[in-house]
Amino acid sequence: MLTVVEVPQWRGSLSPTAPRLAEGAARLAAMVPGASAHVRVETGGTLAGTADRVREALPRDGFVVTVGGDCGVELEPVTAALRRHGDRLHVAWFDAHGDLNTPESSPSGAFHGMILRTLQGEGPADLARSPALRPDQIALAGTRALDPAEADHIERAGIGGLDSIGPDAVVYVHVDLDVLDGITSVGYPEPDGLSAEALAEAVAGLAARHQIAGLGITEYAPADPRDEELLRKLVPELVRACTA
Repeated sequence: MLTVVEVPQWRGSLSPTAPRLAEGAARLAAMVPGASAHVRVETGGTLAGTADRVREALPRDGFVVTVGGDCGVELEPVTAALRRHGDRLHVAWFDAHGDLNTPESSPSGAFHGMILRTLQGEGPADLARSPALRPDQIALAGTRALDPAEADHIERAGIGGLDSIGPDAVVYVHVDLDVLDGITSVGYPEPDGLSAEALAEAVAGLAARHQIAGLGITEYAPADPRDEELLRKLVPELVRACTA
């Protein structure tokens, strides 16, 4: 059973285009093939309130594709996967940015830039979850725009790339669409990203070697019809790879 959980949260981003993320979540949800169920989570008055609603909406079995919204929508899906798989879980974080700031180090104060650090137990107190990811359970891919504190944390904690994922790992795949090269329908596009083909190949490679615990696709702020055309092909490829 495949369930799409649509979370139109956008207040975790401070981009001028952030309100478009709600529409982006709906469009991404419509691109997921073969879904048995589609759950739309109404956002709460706070990010913590929305996270509580996501936790209640997550099914207990089957495969879940979470679509955002900003990257902060991953808080509960990743935590649920960690509770289920424990030490075996690795998170493959495909993202132009590290999302590894703390409230103290963040230049912007935007939660979507803290989500991966929060999953390690070092984020805003009202969003902390248990259990927490260890740094050696995280693999960064396509990351190329880091704040100094994020780079320091990566080096100090020893966070690696996809080649750091052990053969027995169960993998949760997170995709922030700004990992792609040339895409403009995101809040903070960065040059020199992955091609759609390279992203699809990397995810398919993970799925060929590992059980996939879940998939999250985030940060689509519709603006360019060419991006929509690209995603209508890419999103089904990612879902099919992860559920094969």
